[in-house]
Amino acid sequence: MTVKNIALIGNPNVGKSTVFNGLTGLSQHTGNWPGKTVSLAFGTFVHRGQAFSLIDLPGIYSLMANSPEEAVAIDYLRQKKPDVVVIVADATCLERNLNLAIQIAQAYCNVILCVNLLDEAKKKGIQIDLDTLSRLMDIPVVGVVARSKKNLDRLKDQILCTSRNPADPDSVLADFTEEIITDSVNRASTIYRACVRLERKDYNAPDRTLDRIVTSKSLGYPIMLLLLSLIFWITLQGANHISEYLHMILFGLQDHLFVLLTSWNAPVMLIDMLLFGVYQTVAWVVSVMLPPMAIFFPLFTLLEDSGYLPRVAFNMDRCFRRACAHGKQALTMCMGFGCNACAIMSCRIIDSQRERLMAILTNNFVPCNGRFPTLIALISMFFAGLSAGPLQDVIAVGLLVAVILFGVIITLIVSKILSMTILKGLPSSFALELPPYRRPQFVKVIIRSLLDRTIFVLGRAVVVATPAGLIIWVLANTYTGETSLLNIFTNALDPFAGLIGLDGVILMAFILGFPANEIVIPIIIMTYMATGSITELDTLQLRTLLVENGWTTTTALCTLLFCLLHFPCGTTCLTIRKETASWKWTAAAFIIPTVCGLIVCFIVAQTLYLLGV
Repeated sequence: MTVKNIALIGNPNVGKSTVFNGLTGLSQHTGNWPGKTVSLAFGTFVHRGQAFSLIDLPGIYSLMANSPEEAVAIDYLRQKKPDVVVIVADATCLERNLNLAIQIAQAYCNVILCVNLLDEAKKKGIQIDLDTLSRLMDIPVVGVVARSKKNLDRLKDQILCTSRNPADPDSVLADFTEEIITDSVNRASTIYRACVRLERKDYNAPDRTLDRIVTSKSLGYPIMLLLLSLIFWITLQGANHISEYLHMILFGLQDHLFVLLTSWNAPVMLIDMLLFGVYQTVAWVVSVMLPPMAIFFPLFTLLEDSGYLPRVAFNMDRCFRRACAHGKQALTMCMGFGCNACAIMSCRIIDSQRERLMAILTNNFVPCNGRFPTLIALISMFFAGLSAGPLQDVIAVGLLVAVILFGVIITLIVSKILSMTILKGLPSSFALELPPYRRPQFVKVIIRSLLDRTIFVLGRAVVVATPAGLIIWVLANTYTGETSLLNIFTNALDPFAGLIGLDGVILMAFILGFPANEIVIPIIIMTYMATGSITELDTLQLRTLLVENGWTTTTALCTLLFCLLHFPCGTTCLTIRKETASWKWTAAAFIIPTVCGLIVCFIVAQTLYLLGV
């Protein structure tokens, strides 16, 4: 069976990925364009006996390349010459989208215009005459609602029909000049007026009114902090109960596993190693990490799906420009709340190599989901009070937001320093498109965030925690004389750790936790416990264990700060190496936050010691 190649292209934020997902379903994968770090999505589907290979090209505004993403899209059309090019346009802002469609229709044969978001256009009173649009563009036009998969079969029919037309093997993309671009803009305006009728001229007034509120200088930042606090509050409230329930189930299952292994006459050492080393470490990571991820990721994705996150970038652009960084760094910073490795990959949206490197080198100052459990536990035990109730949660959320704001401030300071030293330069200007506000697709958002983010990050943590638990158990239960190897190592680190307000156990936990931040607290607990294994500890018991091992308020504060500022995890380092193709920048991304963490902790610890705290 001959496979037809289909290219999907369009402006950013037109629902192109939704069309791609609707056409291909689960038959998709990602890869990089040769020689570039720009990721592309590939998929397949079969319609009426014909197989199609579909590629989702990066969003572009014109055929004059101004970024690596636009260059990749144009190079693909020029070199691969797909059988059909499907241009996806947003029905709510069709005039701007027609500019690109006209350019591609002039430069390439076998083109289809897919007008998406017809439901949103109807709500705004925008009526589009698709037949007139097709006649004036002289290409097939199909209107769809990709989110509900409406008319996607009709789009497949049109793709099948168009793919049967012979493609011109000598067809190449023209060299577009400013005059040609201006002509396409003028023609787009003419076509738009001929085929679009507005029931009301102020159809976008609600969006603009809302934008004047959420992007204003006086209310923009408070609204951001309020939404961030609300997300953390919901996460804390829900995660605590779910975590306790998971903890009870997983550690209750341990007894059954013990009986099972004993019935198999397994050696005592093997049982201890598997249960008290590997299993308890994994159980702790799952019970502590899964609940906040399962709540935080969907909530954060809802903000993303509603169109609010680009407004965050707009608000933060002023701050980043003063630091000689790029406004889009605010978006990559937000991605870091979920996973720093994913955030590093998202830095591709920044066109300037200097500013992209700056975003990569400073992204780790935003705590990822693997560090949230540690931050939350320390805040709850030592700073928010021990009494339960709503007040404790409010204080904990407020302190957590304060810690995150401190990380943002450090990000801006380090960005400014980098712009004056190894990454000298001025901030580049950029056009930020504010997509229309949309009602989030709650069911799809939850499913996508759970499958694409929660399960992915949790799976990575479990893979890392399994051998880590084994290594820690071996170190904790291998003795030289009367001292375990783990205690020997931690005692050697004690003098240096004391200078920065920590102890050898804590510093050792961060070092051994390099593969995954989620296992830092389990390592600390395992080292403090005489048996070298994790037991069931609630917040009060855990605080007692820490205090009995010399923890003070200074220790907790410095541990919290070092958790926020220390080196990126192993997965993030590997991602940085892949994105920068340089061990030099990978080393810089490791050293910079580590040095910042050491300096901040040293200043805080020594100041508090001098004050007698």
